Formats: sequence, structure tokens, C-alpha cells
Amino acid sequence: MATTERKPLLLDFEKPLAELANRIDQIRKLAEENGVDVSSQIRQLEARAMQLREEIFTSLSPSQRLQVARHPRRPSTLDYIQTITDEWFELHGDRNGSDDPALIGGVARLAGQPVVMLGHQKGRDTKDNIARNFGMATPGGYRKAMRLMEHANKFGMPVLTFIDTPGALPTVVAERQGAGEAIAYNLREMFCLDVPIICTVIGEGGSGGALGIGVGDRILMFEHSVYTVITPEACAAILWKDASKAPQAAAVLKMTSYDLKNLGIIDQILSEPIGGAHSEPLKAAQTLKSALLDNLEELGRLTPTERRQLRYEKFRKMGVFTEVAH
Repeated sequence: MATTERKPLLLDFEKPLAELANRIDQIRKLAEENGVDVSSQIRQLEARAMQLREEIFTSLSPSQRLQVARHPRRPSTLDYIQTITDEWFELHGDRNGSDDPALIGGVARLAGQPVVMLGHQKGRDTKDNIARNFGMATPGGYRKAMRLMEHANKFGMPVLTFIDTPGALPTVVAERQGAGEAIAYNLREMFCLDVPIICTVIGEGGSGGALGIGVGDRILMFEHSVYTVITPEACAAILWKDASKAPQAAAVLKMTSYDLKNLGIIDQILSEPIGGAHSEPLKAAQTLKSALLDNLEELGRLTPTERRQLRYEKFRKMGVFTEVAH
């Protein structure tokens, strides 16, 4: 995972932090030029900057969390895989003439344990994003994912999926190639796998594109990630005929990790460094690795039959509510 210094990409709500950082740099520079000791004042301002960062990132609105989830420098599937694994060998192709770069996968060793890892892969720049369809998988991508999961099931390797997509590729060609069928097939078959399945939302989890690799024994989610049936922009355009109402849609969609944990959709929230996973990617990767190993240990104590039954019951309970009479 790259850790070289680069100019930060600031989100709108981070501007006060940038202004304070510039002020600290100016004071430090003036002090050096004039030989004045301002170390105590610098420490106070740095403490204030840390406090302000914590205040901002602990009170983000749903639409602001969406901005963090979409941050161009947020760690991707490949970033996490290459950081947390001992070995990684990418596999290609759906064995039907397609190899989708928007959904990658392969075999790996995690703390010495053989596993199959797969997930959506966004690009790092415009050219890479175009090549990877901005992380929006084609039907071939989901068929490749299912092929890898069947391989894992055959050889008794746990399946670890990483979700980060606005949705499946919405093109006429993708529909013609059977996008809905490919995703539906994955949903059905993932319920039947004997091996442990852990799904983690690492960024943006959108619609059926996310669900296509989202059926698991455990659903984990990074703190500032989002998981939703439709993007706020599309929701606002449909409900209010006005895409500018996206922040309002983001609030009512209940798409944040805390909303989804309360609703019982996800099982565990993975904390992020103050400033988001992109601010300290290695720390975020270590959090992910620890959570995966803990859950693998728990799931490994169950028999395949127990895992399949609990998986089925887990998803059957979603969307079931009890009305209390007054």
C-alpha cells in the first residue's frame, strides 16, 4: 500500500483543518526567520487541529460520509489484499470469454491460512477508472467471482469479499449479457457454499452490484463506508425530480454503518483512523486484518451445515419488523 507523501485531496468539510494547518506552517516559518521560540503556541495549535479533526469526523452527516467513502485515495481492494496477505496470486477469467478488471480475485494466504479473496476494484486516476469501469462490474465479473468461490468451496478455503462499487455496470450490453441473472445466480449459490464467507464494505456499497458478492456469514463495514439500495443522487432524481436533494436522500436512505448496524443488516463496524481510512491506510488495513482473523476463527468452529443454516436465518430476518400496539 503506497505511503508516499502526496498533496492531500480535501473535502469541503475539511477546509477549516487546512486553514489551521496553513496557519501553523506560517507561524513556524516566521518564527524560524526571526529566531523566535513559539514551540508552546505551535503545540497548542496542533492540539486544537487534532481536536477539530476529531470533532469533524465524529459528527459527519450521511452525505459527508458518502464523500469519504468515495474519496479517490481511499484504500481499494488490491491495496488491502496486498497489505494484509502473506501471499497473493490473482486469477483471471470467467471461463466464458470474459475477464472483468472491475472485479478482481485470487488465492492468498492470510496469517498462513489459504483463502480466496475477491472484490470490486476502482481506479486510481481517470485512465485507470475508465479501464476498470469505475468499479462497476459486468456480468462476466460476477461469473468470474462465482467461479472463484466455487474453487474455494471445492478446496475448503474461506471466501473473503470486499465491496466497493456504485453498482453493476448499467449498460445495454451488460443487460444483454445477463447482468440480473449473473447477480441472482451468485445470491443463490453463495447461500449454498460450505466454507466461511466474510463480506466487508470497504467504500461504496451500491445496489445489486454490491449484493452480487455480498451474501456472507458475517457482513463487516468500515465506519465511513456506505451501503445502499440506490445512490442518493439517483434517489433524489426519482423521488423529487431534483438531484440537488441528494443530501436529503442520503439521510433517509439509512446508508451509514451505524444505521445499518442498528437495523441488523451488518454485523460489525470497523473503526477508521481519524480523517478516514485514506489518512492512515496501514492502520486501516491492520484493523481489517484483525477483524477478518477473529471472525474466521469463530466461523471455523461451526460445521458447514451450521454455517449454511445461520447464513439463511441471518438474511431471512432482514426487513422483518414487529409492530407494538399502543
